[in-house]
Amino acid sequence: MKINHYDNHFNANEWFVIISIVVGILVVLMLPKRFPKKTSAIYLLCGVFIGFFFDHTLSVLPVSFYDLNDSSRVELTDFLSHVMYGPYSYIFFYLYDRFKIKPRFSLVYILAWAFISAGLEKLFSHFGVFHYRHGYNLYFSFIIYLFVQSMWVAFYYVIETYGERKF
Repeated sequence: MKINHYDNHFNANEWFVIISIVVGILVVLMLPKRFPKKTSAIYLLCGVFIGFFFDHTLSVLPVSFYDLNDSSRVELTDFLSHVMYGPYSYIFFYLYDRFKIKPRFSLVYILAWAFISAGLEKLFSHFGVFHYRHGYNLYFSFIIYLFVQSMWVAFYYVIETYGERKF
């Protein structure tokens, strides 16, 4: 059984989360505008909501498959780690729209992003943002990424079809 060692100091994991948020926000701000403000906000919030939902579904009792950052308790850095998912989701939608991915190639796009997401999660766990427990590993996250990003592609088409419509 793997024993998780937590540090209780402001160090690599907190810096990694903060740097990730800053870099993500800078990338989003530097990208040419593609969507109306409301749609951009929705795409940003998709990542925040999904991160919050799955982190609080999988990392709390009774399942508690992993801990975030320095302990099992909720801390400010845990909230910030949810915020850092926002730019990633925005970039997912942005690139999907920018490259005009056809529905028949959506699976390839989703697979590529699932691998990117899993790679980022591995990097995050290396810096102590995630501490896996009870047999949880990156393969489970990969399946979750496939599911979430498939839903995001479907959501993209809903927004494109009905997003700016006035009823």
